[in-house]
Amino acid sequence: MIEDIISKKAASSEAVLQCFDSLPTADIDFMLGRWSGFEIRTGHPLDGLLEPTGWYGKLFEDKDCVHPLLFYTRSKDSLYAVDPTLVPLTAPFPRSSALGVMMALARPFVQTKSSKARLRMIEFRGRATATMAYDSKPIFDHFARIDDRRVLGIMDLKGVPGPYAFCLERDEKPIKIRL
Repeated sequence: MIEDIISKKAASSEAVLQCFDSLPTADIDFMLGRWSGFEIRTGHPLDGLLEPTGWYGKLFEDKDCVHPLLFYTRSKDSLYAVDPTLVPLTAPFPRSSALGVMMALARPFVQTKSSKARLRMIEFRGRATATMAYDSKPIFDHFARIDDRRVLGIMDLKGVPGPYAFCLERDEKPIKIRL
């Protein structure tokens, strides 16, 4: 089931949650490192928001130092971290390449060198699993292991129904991170 969801990058909310429940939980040590990601469309209000912006993924340096939003620079030869506090999730952004232009223009204002999240074991859907807790937003990203290099992520945003789903893959290729 998970490979079908990943290949389509889409599934119903119910199918994604059923898949999440069937996968092994992730622990904090497993999550450490740099991860590239892509969205899995479920009909969530945020579907299609990240990828046009140049979103790359996440960096878990240790349990207390997490960069939850990494983006490619315009040249795609390096990455930079964004402060989620400055990202208005409920704004009616267009789901198009215009988002990439907007992100490039906003970069001097939203880029950060500071960690903006933590990693903890938190119960979700009846099981304790590695969870990224944002420092300044009511958001938890819960993770379940697909295999040794990939996780299924479910974002739980307070006040917004349904799961926002994404897949992360461990990335050890050299790339400069501008922190």
